[in-house]
Amino acid sequence: MAGEKIFIGPKLRELRHKRNMTQAEMANALGVSTSYVNLVERNQRSASLKFLINLSDSFGLNWRELTNTNTGLLLSDLRQITKDPAFGNKIPDIEELRSALDSSPNLISGLFNIYNTYLTYGERLAEQSEVISSASETTLSIEQNVHDFFRNNSNYFPVLEACAEQCHVQDFPDRQDLFGTLRAHINNQLGIDILQVRDETLGSSLRRYDPEKKQILLSDGLDHNNKIFQLAHMIALIEFPDMLTNQLPETLRSNEKAAARCRVELANYFAAAMMMPYDDFHQSSVDEKYDIDRLAARFSVSYEQICHRLTTLQKPGKRGIPFFFLRVDRGGNVSKRFNVTPIQLAQHGGACPRLDVHYCLRVPGRIMTQIVEMPDHSRYMTVNRTVDRPTVRFSTEDKRLAVSLGCAVEYAQETVYGLNLDPYATRLVTEVGVSCRLCPRQGCEQRAHEPFYSDLELDENRRGVTHLES
Repeated sequence: MAGEKIFIGPKLRELRHKRNMTQAEMANALGVSTSYVNLVERNQRSASLKFLINLSDSFGLNWRELTNTNTGLLLSDLRQITKDPAFGNKIPDIEELRSALDSSPNLISGLFNIYNTYLTYGERLAEQSEVISSASETTLSIEQNVHDFFRNNSNYFPVLEACAEQCHVQDFPDRQDLFGTLRAHINNQLGIDILQVRDETLGSSLRRYDPEKKQILLSDGLDHNNKIFQLAHMIALIEFPDMLTNQLPETLRSNEKAAARCRVELANYFAAAMMMPYDDFHQSSVDEKYDIDRLAARFSVSYEQICHRLTTLQKPGKRGIPFFFLRVDRGGNVSKRFNVTPIQLAQHGGACPRLDVHYCLRVPGRIMTQIVEMPDHSRYMTVNRTVDRPTVRFSTEDKRLAVSLGCAVEYAQETVYGLNLDPYATRLVTEVGVSCRLCPRQGCEQRAHEPFYSDLELDENRRGVTHLES
């Protein structure tokens, strides 16, 4: 933190108001002048380390909580809001936005809530889904809550990383026989038996835990790497349940279903961190220029698992490229998404049909790269490929999905996929949107629905590229 200016004005003012203190009373308690407190509250002066420590000692709080503002992510999100067509034509500059974040954090938080509710209304109405009964945060879908929880944490959980690293080094040092060491640990330390059973025994499940019989049943439809992943996942759920729950904010803990979904995803995170330790994986990703297939071979995991793990490389001081991840089925429905970039991804139903993640289902196993431009003119490089689910008999063949890993074009040439691409060449760019209902573009030959918040021009004497506009 040396040399870094720390501004905590709004949080200091909020703390003082909660304690019903004047600036003079707080200054006296901290051993500083009233004018100093006044300047810090107005972000006209940064908080010194000594001041933060005194604040911690005098008021019994963790001063790091005051400095952990996630300003970069919030600023990026705020810029996206102001670029939305519904915001209007007068877009604030970056200094205006930064000033609003610093001086009025509660107002900005309310603006985020309103905007998220606006998007949720639009997508749910567009997909003829259930109508939101109120604008409160608790009415948002479970999956949206899970997505927002991970995005608000930049899809990085240091406590889980540290625990997985410790387990990997102390308990499971043999990567060559990770399945054997995990199985022995679960059996010897937790007193739970691991049984491999025929897939029809579990029905549509691939893994089941019976706490009464102290048994974990694994389907014979799982390949070796996925069996390892499932055992690591169960270690997180059984051995470290409090650690998982402690990651959740109170708003999620109070919703049993949302909390359960988050714990499942956190257990997945832990399993990936155990199989792909952060420092080793980060260095390998940089060395291999984020070659997904090469990394999958290096760490003995699947293509999709590598994509997931790449979205988590957000450790301060050792960050990787910020990626988003999108998975779709053959009907174009979004079934999973993680995002630490500014791009807005579809929450419900299908993503934009112009994304090559859909087209790659026609060429299974082939990697397709694409440069896309959103309506706000931001550009991203995407890497798209199909992934297959376990096949154990003829009747279960072709459980194929498609995944897309994407990053801002500024990072493209740091990857093996962008070495020969000119991300700024207009001829290579595909204009896309979030979904038809949320896309303002005109003259799109792939448009299936009218935009939710604007009208398309229609003249019966002209025929456009679709029947929806002239």
